[in-house]
Amino acid sequence: MGRLFGTDGVRGVANADLTAELALGLSVAAAHVLAEAGTFAGHRATAVVGRDPRASGEFLEAAVVAGLASAGVDVLRVGVLPTPAVAHLTGALGADLGVMLSASHNAMPDNGIKFFARGGHKLADELEDRIESVYADHRTGAPWDRPTGSGVGRVRDYDEGLDQYVAHLVGVLPNRLDGLKIVLDEAHGAASRVSPEAFARAGAELVTIGAVPDGLNINDGCGSTHLDLLKAAVVEHGADLGIGHDGDADRCLAVDHTGAEVDGDQILAVLALAMREREALRSDTVVATVMSNLGFKLAMEREGIRFVQTGVGDRYVLEEMKEHGYALGGEQSGHVIILDHATTGDGTLTGLMLAARVAQTGRTLRDLASVMERLPQVLVNVPDVDKSRVTSSAELATAVAEAERELGSTGRVLLRPSGTEPLVRVMVEAADIEQARSVAGRLADSVKSALG
Repeated sequence: MGRLFGTDGVRGVANADLTAELALGLSVAAAHVLAEAGTFAGHRATAVVGRDPRASGEFLEAAVVAGLASAGVDVLRVGVLPTPAVAHLTGALGADLGVMLSASHNAMPDNGIKFFARGGHKLADELEDRIESVYADHRTGAPWDRPTGSGVGRVRDYDEGLDQYVAHLVGVLPNRLDGLKIVLDEAHGAASRVSPEAFARAGAELVTIGAVPDGLNINDGCGSTHLDLLKAAVVEHGADLGIGHDGDADRCLAVDHTGAEVDGDQILAVLALAMREREALRSDTVVATVMSNLGFKLAMEREGIRFVQTGVGDRYVLEEMKEHGYALGGEQSGHVIILDHATTGDGTLTGLMLAARVAQTGRTLRDLASVMERLPQVLVNVPDVDKSRVTSSAELATAVAEAERELGSTGRVLLRPSGTEPLVRVMVEAADIEQARSVAGRLADSVKSALG
């Protein structure tokens, strides 16, 4: 069995890779591991369990709840809510762990399991490894320690979760959104009720699209991975801006009043300046990944804001933030972490804070986002290759070295295996878009040749 946990939990095709048996077994293993780590010391454990609207989430939720209860954990079932809502409620309710069933931006057939520790934080790598090990031992015959009688966990629905989370979001805004017209694209996902409610309570006039989930249409041609509908709606309705979420609403991309995309780097830049202005940007530092556009780095340097880079994945951004006490970090993809108010990327919170900056300054989002100039960046996904050999292939290393020599100091190359999908990502940045495309195309061919 290969490593189950990727950069964002366990993910795969529901009922093929991610089965009810696996979901149940991992949940029991997580309960045992956290108990051994002392998380449940001296008290009966409680878990918060939520999901996105995927049809497969219904049976996977049942499996997770059964596994936790069979291990003696009481379960608060919060239903369809965003990933950051489950993380927030895990902390706010004093729960010992949280479980979110979602494959985020992936297509509907996929699903995933994310575990949160006490306080709503993602599990450390060593705990994930231990959960896998305990689960594997059980599959080979090691028995579970099973409580009986009053020792089994109890399950109840916690319907107050949505209102509690929305109240938190609106309560942390620095100012209201009155006077703004905003289009929200909910990707037919987990924020279809939460996000419109939060923006409306904050005073915005709303146009909402992609907010009728049926279990099968999540991320289907809409949301942050498909912005065309949002762009058209913003222009059609004369809105000030648009906000697009992914399926579990842990990320946010935006569209300005002209219909132009505002990506995660630009959102980070806008929020960094806003937070520094109100003295909330601790150490005048923002954290982002190696995938961030070079234009972001240059903009932060020009504005006197320190930029700290991490590996790809919001968990690594979060680890850096927690270790050094930084307040803001995120990814170009739209995962933005505002650590004073969230323990993970929160797309609804990010969108609210971005809109609040527009309302507070009276400037357009287009004007605010112009603080940074995006240098041409080309990303090519190469599927059906052995992504585990990205760093060990001599052929690929030679191709990368040649590309770097060609680009010189005006560009860069990054190859990395996806943490959530079976493919290799090729990123090339250059001063000229045609050069970036040419180099990226050649490198993609080299990946196919070397790893296919």
